[in-house]
Amino acid sequence: MDGMSEREYSAHSGLSRGAIQKARKTGRLVVFGDGSINAAASDVRRGEMTDPDQQRRSTGGETGLSGPADSSSYLKARTALTVYQAQERQLAIQKKKGALVDRARAEALVFRLARQERDVWVTWPARVAALMAAEVAAEVEKQSGRPEQPGRPVIIEAAILQRVLETHVRAQLDALADLRVSLA
Repeated sequence: MDGMSEREYSAHSGLSRGAIQKARKTGRLVVFGDGSINAAASDVRRGEMTDPDQQRRSTGGETGLSGPADSSSYLKARTALTVYQAQERQLAIQKKKGALVDRARAEALVFRLARQERDVWVTWPARVAALMAAEVAAEVEKQSGRPEQPGRPVIIEAAILQRVLETHVRAQLDALADLRVSLA
């Protein structure tokens, strides 16, 4: 036997036996007629045919010139990808179950609800002003003892009360307009 066996060349080159077998199949090794490996010629051929970055990673060497030379960066990237895919699947499941809603749709619904609520409050003074005026007048007469003067009843103008209520309701709505819904 003129050269080295696969195991001997594996120890010589610092590569695994599987890597040596793969290099042999792809023609990156120089082999003698008896099947043994010509170490010097194989080192040269492997150097010419193998990507230097790949060679450094396979031997565990690190020069820092062309990217990460350790497998931990690959494992971190693979783990991050797996976590991302799991989160994507979880979100898809939650969406199918109805636990998640479309953000744009939710914002539109909140806006519509707030607009409806505002419209109800804007029209409220016109609906209740006359009733409130009558109730306040009756209470004032009761409290002041005015029934003794039957000719002069207490009158509260509904239109005036409506304007006062509208002013206060609009002030309150303006204060509420500064509130913002954040769905983030």
